Amino acid sequence: MLLAVSDIEIKAVAFDSAVAQALVTAALADLGQRYGGSGDDTPVSAADFEPPRGTFLVAYAGGEPVGCGAWRRHGDAAELKRMFTAPAARGRGVARRVLRAVEDSAREHGLTRIVLECGWKQPEAIALYKSSGYDVIENFGFYKDHPGTISFGRDL
Repeated sequence: MLLAVSDIEIKAVAFDSAVAQALVTAALADLGQRYGGSGDDTPVSAADFEPPRGTFLVAYAGGEPVGCGAWRRHGDAAELKRMFTAPAARGRGVARRVLRAVEDSAREHGLTRIVLECGWKQPEAIALYKSSGYDVIENFGFYKDHPGTISFGRDL
């Protein structure tokens, strides 16, 4: 799949929609290959991603879904969730565009900070967050005591 960043369209969709669930399933399978198990046992619900509590975004290229990302409220901050780019679309700027759209959406809902949990077996994600101005913060959330967890945050 050859695409330019300018060809990517990002739309908000319901978390329980077929397109969102297909991407989440692929994301969890990817994490499962890296870490084993289900990939991510963090409790989430469709209501977590309904505005104003959160938003689920899908990136499309040529009408096909190629990535996703979401945020949900975590105290006074937005928590980044379910960042994923389909393997065929990786290395083409999809994740960076989705990350920017997630940040913009959270900012539009009045949030001024974004945080996330990541694991050490996701070097591409770690590089993306560091190059996007995220700093390592104290671990929080579901995996805060899990070895290999790295949490990031940045002001919006």
